[in-house]
Amino acid sequence: MDEVIQVTQWLSSITPRKKAKLFFFTTHADAPSPMVGSNDVDTHEETQLPLATTVALHNFKNIDEFLKKKINTFSCYNVIENEITKTDYEYLRFYSACKYLDVVPPFLDLEKISAIQNKFEMTDEERDYRLLLDSADLVLEKVCDSLKPAGVSQMWTALRKDRNLIRGVKTIDIIGFFVDPNPTGIKECLFFFIVRFLQKPDKINRVNTNRLERLIAQCDESSSCEEGKTIDFIIDSLRFYPTELYPFGFCLIMCVIEGRDGAMQEIEKTMEISRHLGMITHTEKNPTKETIELVKKELMKPKYQFYGSFTCWFMSHGDSNSMVLADGETIEREWFLTSFPDISTFQLKPKVFFMVSCRGANKFSLKGDEFEGQSATCDYYDIGSALIRNRMLDITDSVRDISYVQPMMDTLVAYSTILDHLSGRANTHGSIYVDRACVLMSENISRGRSLTEILEHLSQDLHEILQETMDEDRIVYKQACHYDSFFRKTLKLPYTRHPKEDVHSAPQ
Repeated sequence: MDEVIQVTQWLSSITPRKKAKLFFFTTHADAPSPMVGSNDVDTHEETQLPLATTVALHNFKNIDEFLKKKINTFSCYNVIENEITKTDYEYLRFYSACKYLDVVPPFLDLEKISAIQNKFEMTDEERDYRLLLDSADLVLEKVCDSLKPAGVSQMWTALRKDRNLIRGVKTIDIIGFFVDPNPTGIKECLFFFIVRFLQKPDKINRVNTNRLERLIAQCDESSSCEEGKTIDFIIDSLRFYPTELYPFGFCLIMCVIEGRDGAMQEIEKTMEISRHLGMITHTEKNPTKETIELVKKELMKPKYQFYGSFTCWFMSHGDSNSMVLADGETIEREWFLTSFPDISTFQLKPKVFFMVSCRGANKFSLKGDEFEGQSATCDYYDIGSALIRNRMLDITDSVRDISYVQPMMDTLVAYSTILDHLSGRANTHGSIYVDRACVLMSENISRGRSLTEILEHLSQDLHEILQETMDEDRIVYKQACHYDSFFRKTLKLPYTRHPKEDVHSAPQ
């Protein structure tokens, strides 16, 4: 059958809602730049004009033409270059979006997709189409699904009133002031236009969504929300780090085994919980400085930008400032912590570090006969008052910027003990901190708990445990853990993932 006919038949089989979503996922806002094959031109027409004309004319002709052009580009594309190109990204994004929406063209060349994945050096686990979907876009899709056409229309009215934001933007005038978002698929096109419009001038991104939240907050709840949804529910969904679908993120486990009883148990526990959370995991036993540099270089590869989060467990001996590596050399803890968050592939994504080592020799000792022989180591909308609000600074959009980000932002560092103190171990099971952390995370999957809630529970749980030094003094003591957070959103634990099982159900 002629390819033109095939493409026409394929487009006619897709519902308007799915066409709008396919366009949205395919015109992903955070595509890497600059890329080979990218001329860095203004993509305004490609990402906004088709949505604007579809809303204005109630006609999907321009979106159809966009999708036809993509299909033609991919059909003619020859995957022979050594360097990763912009088309490689676009091909993978397009395929994953089609797979997610259950509209994969029967004529799409899957061998090319496999060849592109080879260029990215993807493992078998990383070839799951869900990795290629952008979790931030999936959150925005859910927000759209939670709003009625009237709600999106009210957002549009609120946006139009911001003259500083819309001044001189032609696509705004194409849509006009009053919009009928009720025809099938038009609500989605209008919402996705608003999102892409706000992303272009750096008003929102995957972390900074305040500007979008303010538009939603101006909607009338009784007419704008789908059944069972509320304005607060929708806004709250934007205040979590986007970690939808599988995998939850990439987990790096570094563990010094030499001279550390129970170290293999630590590895097993952290690997088990990371897989249970739906992470793709890599383990480095007995790391050295060279190992760390090689891992950092690896994490800069393009494929890691598809991951939604990064977690690192580092387990070794240490003192107040440094950690001991397998070859006896030491590294400064601060150097380690500041070098990883600066990796560009994980920018604007949550990065969690579990630092499991002593930070000194001090102990919170417990004295008294009753403690002898007892230990576990042997084996802006929420301001309700207008008066208060009127006294607050008027922070306008003109003095806000989301373009430049401190490297440590979106990072959380969890320490197994406080400064200058011991980090306790069990003879056969390794770090008690690692054990309790893994238990609590496992118990709280599917309960909607955030990571910081788990860490607070862990702090309480660990401090209840009586430990005993392994020297001849046999001092009973308690351990206190803590964390430093630079998070700008809440990181929720995911529901249990089953990487080998297709959990996909096609959106409407």
